[in-house]
Amino acid sequence: MRKALALLVMIAGVSLMLWAGWQNLRQRRPAAPRANEPVSTSNEPQDAMDTPLAGKPAPGFVLTALDGKKVSLADYKGRPVLVNFWATWCDPCRLEMPWFEQFRKQYADKGFEVLGIATNSGKDDIEKVIRKTGVNYPILLSDATVEKNYGATDAVPMSFYVDRKGMVVAEVAGAGSKDDIEANIQKAIASGDGK
Repeated sequence: MRKALALLVMIAGVSLMLWAGWQNLRQRRPAAPRANEPVSTSNEPQDAMDTPLAGKPAPGFVLTALDGKKVSLADYKGRPVLVNFWATWCDPCRLEMPWFEQFRKQYADKGFEVLGIATNSGKDDIEKVIRKTGVNYPILLSDATVEKNYGATDAVPMSFYVDRKGMVVAEVAGAGSKDDIEANIQKAIASGDGK
């Protein structure tokens, strides 16, 4: 009985987090099109709508990795990158992280990389989540400047898909489905490859 109750509470918690992320995304999106504006019929993933950074250069940053090394977004110039803001307490964040690692390996031949930016302190907690999720991509410690520049203080997870030219091709608030994540990665890979 206790296990069933614990499972029910966990499912309710994850559902609440996903709902909160979706509500946040809906609030951040522009208002519905006016009567005289065309309605988009694109096949883009649902969560990758026009957002403040979409179509603009990704703000540069230099952050400290867990091992103490400085990592710059400029280090990945010419490569498609997923910049993902997350927190150790965030269940949807931990759900996405193994998918990011899987896609990182799957698209390694295209130069694809993931940069995870932990928005809360506590190196021990961060390392514990990394071990549990099995990710090997760089985990960086956030600061107020990068969070402000990316507007990533509103919600986590928050993902920015950056193409080879350094342009944000998609911005997603909240957890995306595995299919939407892959579609956005493919979009970032294709967008800046000169084809």
